[in-house]
Amino acid sequence: MTTLQAKHIPMTKTSFRQRVRTYYAGESSGAVRFQAVLAAVDIAIVAFFVFGPYLRTGPSYLILDYMIALWIAAELAAQLAIARRPRDWLMRPMTWVDLAILATLLFPDLLFNFAFLRAMRIWAICQSPLLKVVLRRMHQTQLEDVIRALVNVLVFLFMTTGFVYTFFFYGQEGTAGFVDALYFTVATVTTTGFGDITLPGTFGKLTSIVTMIVGISLFVRLAQAVVRPYKVTFPCPECGLNRHDTDAVHCKACGHVLNIPDEGA
Repeated sequence: MTTLQAKHIPMTKTSFRQRVRTYYAGESSGAVRFQAVLAAVDIAIVAFFVFGPYLRTGPSYLILDYMIALWIAAELAAQLAIARRPRDWLMRPMTWVDLAILATLLFPDLLFNFAFLRAMRIWAICQSPLLKVVLRRMHQTQLEDVIRALVNVLVFLFMTTGFVYTFFFYGQEGTAGFVDALYFTVATVTTTGFGDITLPGTFGKLTSIVTMIVGISLFVRLAQAVVRPYKVTFPCPECGLNRHDTDAVHCKACGHVLNIPDEGA
């Protein structure tokens, strides 16, 4: 077959799926730009949730709401198309998160109590190779664990604030309700416990308990990521141990000689 004839061969379904999969999981310049666009949209979705109570009365609220819903539906369809098996797509935690978020966008009046789930879209940024590639180009790969732990804390703060605001402070006007919810969340997570803002009833007490337990755990995880020695991800070819010291020559588990590439070189 000549080169001229090869140019006229249409792109097959398999090659198209492979190309889309490369954009989602690759580390090339084009893939990084594509993932950066997805990250910008994820941040916009979180911002839409934060400012939603102030936009709800405007005529553009439903337009933005359904545009975001269309975007997430398109992402879900693309991820299903490139999945090796539909079961793999269903087993992804972010698939169920996106389905829940999509439901809140399609039925904003019925499911407004669950709008706080949209904050979980921040996790999608950390799951893509974008963070790792950016840090590698900045020669700051040691910050990856710290940033991931910090993102977990921020997502939890956003979600808890949204949950508390929706179920306890939604009736307040202006920014007062959201600020009170954020203030309560931060005071509870940090175990400061000023006591000037508390949640009423048994449901409020249970919410406070869960917030304290999960929040403290995430803060401990963040502290560990900051103070513990940095380790690189490099699977040992002999035993499979995945984390090693940056200057490791032998695997601590089996003693196999390692050849860890120097990312800073």
